[in-house]
Amino acid sequence: MINLLNLDVKKMTIGEMAKLNHVSEQTLRLYDKEGLLSPVERDKKTGYRYYDIRQSAQLDMIQYMKALGMTLKEIRVHMKTWDMGRVKQVLVDNRNAIDKKIIELNLQKRAIERTLDSYERYECAPPDGTIVLEYIPKRQMYVQNTGVNFYDYEIDVYEKLLRNLKEDLIARNISPFYFANAGTILQYDNFKNRRFYSNEVFVFVDREYVDEELITVIPASSYLCIYCDRFSKEKEYIDRLLAAIEENHYRVTGDYMCEVIVERPLDYKERGMFLRLQVPVLPG
Repeated sequence: MINLLNLDVKKMTIGEMAKLNHVSEQTLRLYDKEGLLSPVERDKKTGYRYYDIRQSAQLDMIQYMKALGMTLKEIRVHMKTWDMGRVKQVLVDNRNAIDKKIIELNLQKRAIERTLDSYERYECAPPDGTIVLEYIPKRQMYVQNTGVNFYDYEIDVYEKLLRNLKEDLIARNISPFYFANAGTILQYDNFKNRRFYSNEVFVFVDREYVDEELITVIPASSYLCIYCDRFSKEKEYIDRLLAAIEENHYRVTGDYMCEVIVERPLDYKERGMFLRLQVPVLPG
């Protein structure tokens, strides 16, 4: 703390002015360079800068406006020409930008939470090929009809469909944070009759950040699930689900879904997906 009693407050060095106002000397040099706050005196021989304590009021205003998100250029204009309307508009714009950033950060946080949840489910998941009966809570998803039966094609067409899904999400102002772990839907009749025709892909979304009319709600239910470590095994594992449904006299109550739990690094020829193949059921 500076002892003001022994300080010539009308001729303070840059170091004294900086320490008194809790800023760096570099900051004061920058403000001088930008024409925001210049020393009241400059020694022609040594180049030393000297400040008057009364300049602290100007420095306080600069620091406050900077804290409000104003640029040094905007502050300079404001300091030279008082225009309340202009300042208010700058502050409104900054407030709107902050609101947008808050939404983006909340979306990012939600994406992190989803990913952590997926990793934890993967760590606790039964081995590949295991059939289990699980209760799954209500979920919200965005579903796109691709117009293409991806069961008729190889993985490269599936990748094309995902590019289209990504473009569709962008066009509908759905955050790219939701473009992860895209799954597929096989409608009830097609599943029951082992007819491999599916043209629907989906991603899970949150109601808070996606327009209501774009959301498909999947109600909570008991699901017969089989875990799968390869996309190529899906048809075989659907057969195993159908056999288990018949053996246990279950009644299918909705569409079958192929949900991606996690994606693991593999080579470019195939996505390394660990899947939960699932269909809602009730006792027969």
